[in-house]
Amino acid sequence: MRIVVGISGSSGAVYGVRFLKRCPGEKHLIVSQWGEEVLRLEMGLTLNDLKGDSDLAAPWSSGSNRYDALVLIPCSLSTLGKVANGIADTLITRAAQVALKERMRLVLCVRETPWSTITLRNALAISEAGGIVMPVAPPWYRNPGTMSEVVDGFCDKVLGVLGLGDAPGWREEETR
Repeated sequence: MRIVVGISGSSGAVYGVRFLKRCPGEKHLIVSQWGEEVLRLEMGLTLNDLKGDSDLAAPWSSGSNRYDALVLIPCSLSTLGKVANGIADTLITRAAQVALKERMRLVLCVRETPWSTITLRNALAISEAGGIVMPVAPPWYRNPGTMSEVVDGFCDKVLGVLGLGDAPGWREEETR
């Protein structure tokens, strides 16, 4: 499976990093300018030799280069708003527009809260256009004991949406 992963400027960079580590298959990373800053501030990471978010000539800006899914993790409210309103001024937002128009899977993992009425409408618009909006809400039914388990629990939910996960569900043992 070919997955394009976008990390935008929302807090919660650990979700993007852990998703990249847990996601099998071919992965391509796009990081916004503020995403780079959040990676540096929250995780002490710096990036080299990366397709820049300003490179609108990159392969993912065209529908002729197919991928199986675009996952924006974490996705800022600004990015959500741009995608919902058809603004494609960065590689991340252009790739999202391509995913929607080409009917490829688009998953936006929004970390910020609370949501204004405008944000709720933007999320609805993305859903109506075929995208999946997943607020970062880790599953607690697995009784995570560490922050890493909390983050992994949510990443497993995203992998499940992509058809790549087999993490246990709520009271799954009762279904056997």
